[in-house]
Amino acid sequence: MTSIKTKNAVIHFNKEVYVELNKYIKATKPSNIFVLVDTNTHEDCLPSFLAELKSGEIIVEVMEMPEGEDHKTIDICTGVWEALSDYNADRKSLMINLGGGVVTDLGGFVASTYMRGIDYINIPTSLLAMVDASVGGKTGVDLGTLKNQIGVISEASMVLIDTAFLDTLPPQQMVSGYAEMLKHGLIYDKNYWETLLNFEKLTLSDLDDLIYDSVVIKNKVVTEDPGEQGLRKILNFGHTLGHAIESYFLGNADKTPLLHGEAIAIGMILEAYLSNKTTGLPDSELKAITDGILKTFNKVDISLNDQKFIFNLLKHDKKNSHGIVKFVLLEAIGKPKIDCQVENDLITEAFEYYNSQN
Repeated sequence: MTSIKTKNAVIHFNKEVYVELNKYIKATKPSNIFVLVDTNTHEDCLPSFLAELKSGEIIVEVMEMPEGEDHKTIDICTGVWEALSDYNADRKSLMINLGGGVVTDLGGFVASTYMRGIDYINIPTSLLAMVDASVGGKTGVDLGTLKNQIGVISEASMVLIDTAFLDTLPPQQMVSGYAEMLKHGLIYDKNYWETLLNFEKLTLSDLDDLIYDSVVIKNKVVTEDPGEQGLRKILNFGHTLGHAIESYFLGNADKTPLLHGEAIAIGMILEAYLSNKTTGLPDSELKAITDGILKTFNKVDISLNDQKFIFNLLKHDKKNSHGIVKFVLLEAIGKPKIDCQVENDLITEAFEYYNSQN
């Protein structure tokens, strides 16, 4: 696969990733290398990665964090910063983030702020991180249950996508990443969306090509608007309500936490309904989106009481300005519209629509 150039870096795929990584290390000669993993990737991914890494005389230190979104916190960052300091990391050190979106988001933030910034490389191991989290330079951590409230935009030196790591994922994690791929189709390319609808029939070769296409879509959007002043906002389709739902389920002890993609899938149906009522998304496309998503994602019970808390979380969405909640909606599949305002009564209707689905 042809490597993809971003504004400041390059994304490499499969056979090329370790060749390019070792060339980079040989050329840049980092003072030392730090590999951040979580408890899962330490066991499932680190051995095969280290077998490919050619560091020569450069010392390689492995740092492990707990797995899961609830550990994407400043406290964990502090532990990693302290570990870097204890191991005498300097401004010529290199950090490699080997993991899913939590590892690449948090590791990128740590690297971007340690000594005002050291080089880092993302090696995403989950489908979600491959198509979304590790591409585009958004780094950060959660503030309590509020998603990604603390962070900076800072691109990795390289992103290395080796789809062999997908063999280590449970099915639920694969489905979570699939949601972001569906989003890329809905906001950018109707043909891509329709190709994805037969997810369960796709071969590994098909998936490789679709991952590549998803990265191309995201990179085009990010390259045109790196600071999220306009076009890049379209990547938030499904995320205004989806993030609020994810935060609510994560912070409520009576609820089973949702994976990111599971919450975004709900958000996309809700925001498709809002689109149908406000920006002209045709009835047929609302039905296609609803049916297409529920074909793979299980319905989740969201009561009126749940909705009250979710509404309250909307005010923390990062797209808001001057206290106004702003949505990305669709005029048609592949035709998004940014900075849309919606009445609360219509959001309640959207939840009623979602809950009414079989």
